[in-house]
Amino acid sequence: MAKKQIVLSPTTSTATPKPPSGRQNRFSREMPVKNAGIRMNEQIRVPQIRVVDEEGVVGVMTPQEAMKLARERGVDLLEIAPNAVPPVCKLMEFGKYRYEQQKREKITKASSHKQLIKELRYHPSTDTHDFEFKLRHAREWIAEGHKVKVSVQFKGREIAYKEHGVELLKKFEERIIDVAKIDSNISLMGKLMTMMFSPRGKGKKEDENSMERIELPKGKSEFGEKLEAMTLQKKNKPAEDVAAPTEVPS
Repeated sequence: MAKKQIVLSPTTSTATPKPPSGRQNRFSREMPVKNAGIRMNEQIRVPQIRVVDEEGVVGVMTPQEAMKLARERGVDLLEIAPNAVPPVCKLMEFGKYRYEQQKREKITKASSHKQLIKELRYHPSTDTHDFEFKLRHAREWIAEGHKVKVSVQFKGREIAYKEHGVELLKKFEERIIDVAKIDSNISLMGKLMTMMFSPRGKGKKEDENSMERIELPKGKSEFGEKLEAMTLQKKNKPAEDVAAPTEVPS
């Protein structure tokens, strides 16, 4: 018995095509975007732009004329002020522009320094090595401009020996007072004894130096020597110069 041969005819798909992904097609001729935050070269599509370079203003022209000038100089055309009328574009290398932008961001980040509160925690029985190790960290934080909160944690019946915590915090104060000042003195809350330090200001340091300069001994001037001699002369004046009381006749 002969078997029937089944022939499958191609069917047309009615499914909608998938939308193109945002990934760059390897066969696409579109220029990849180096930086999404700034338009450059062929991405600039306005009627006219004001072109500038390192030396100043070049002139107002169309983007096509500016691109021709950029190719002659071997640089890029970057839109640096899109909201201006007309938009301002600069002739420069994109790598150099990005380097200068990162440099400005780094300076801005360094200038906007935030003071943080760093915390160190000791125990009444802390050994010398642990004490010195944490003290070095505290001095580094103070040098960076942060505050340092030093705590002594008591456990169980250790709270009966509060003088051990006071002694440890006083020792810490003696070792850091040359670079820091006391923000809050020793305080006890529950089983936690704390003390706060902050960086010592430059103005205060200058005032202390000026006070030390004032207290230094200086040589006496000629006027000072005369004044001292007159004072001694008054002290050693004989009693005869003092007028005796006159007797009243009876």
